[in-house]
Amino acid sequence: MKFSLKDVPFFSSLSEESFRKMEQISYFKNFEAGELVFYEGDDPDKLHILMDGILRLYKTDPKGHEIYIHQFIPVSFVGELANFENIPFPATAKFMTSGTMLKIDYRKLEGMLFENPDVSMEIIKSLTQKVKILSEVIHHEMILTSEAKVAKLIFEHRELFEQLKNNQIASILNVSPETLSRTLAKLKKQGIITVSSRHHITIVDEAALQALF
Repeated sequence: MKFSLKDVPFFSSLSEESFRKMEQISYFKNFEAGELVFYEGDDPDKLHILMDGILRLYKTDPKGHEIYIHQFIPVSFVGELANFENIPFPATAKFMTSGTMLKIDYRKLEGMLFENPDVSMEIIKSLTQKVKILSEVIHHEMILTSEAKVAKLIFEHRELFEQLKNNQIASILNVSPETLSRTLAKLKKQGIITVSSRHHITIVDEAALQALF
């Protein structure tokens, strides 16, 4: 799929002059599943906006294990806090599916932000959303059981089960693939969900599913 800056809702209020300036300092890049957008510790010289695909954000512990933080779907700012604070990216971003990222030269963009308060406000809203994400991560990892994690993901993003493999879903939840399979089988046996041969999940008993998390 081919994109243009006109497909980015954050820039809808730009004047023609500002739009042309933005085109000069940005470009779209396509990625395959498994490709990295940036590593934890990289310099935040680009502002990233996810245009297509599913992106996974994770940290790596001293033993090399990936610790899931969040998955992004379009259209989303990714890693913008590092740009504003001028600190290395605190996590790694990797595509779980093929996708497209808009990359903008942040150093050149900084001066333009003051000329376009609407764009600045969109970025502020995105930063506020990241605070909510952090709160959810803490709740997710410290309070929810494995069963509750699976139930919550089904309720909020069951389309992921059609787009990703079970081991990828398990990595998002920070559970083993075996635990995921057992939990799905249990939910099916209890009549809470059904799963088709193409991994399409249908919620049969929404109240019972929500009660789990």
